[in-house]
Amino acid sequence: VQLQASGGGLVQAGGSLRVSCAASGRTSRHDMAWFRQAPGKEREFVAAISWSGSRTWYADSVKGRFTISRDNAKNTVYMQMNSLKIEDTAVYYCAADPLGNVTVAARYDYWGQGTQVTVSS
Repeated sequence: VQLQASGGGLVQAGGSLRVSCAASGRTSRHDMAWFRQAPGKEREFVAAISWSGSRTWYADSVKGRFTISRDNAKNTVYMQMNSLKIEDTAVYYCAADPLGNVTVAARYDYWGQGTQVTVSS
């Protein structure tokens, strides 16, 4: 499975961005997720979505502001990010096919290359 993240950019605090993750290759029924990593910090869980889209998980820090969704016909997962804060600045990575706990980075076999999201004041 190959994952290609896109959609990052520079936005002012309070603004919105949508990041996308397109999957190719052997795209079977994978749960997928977004993680992020800020400079000098560990990679942290942001959001995840089940294959069917019927279940979603969010980090407390983004609940109510971020929405993860997917279009299986396009093999693409999206994350709409609203009310962005400076502390949301990070490289955002998509991941697929977790074994077990979807919030744990080490559980994922496949990763995209990351897309930079920068929130300015």
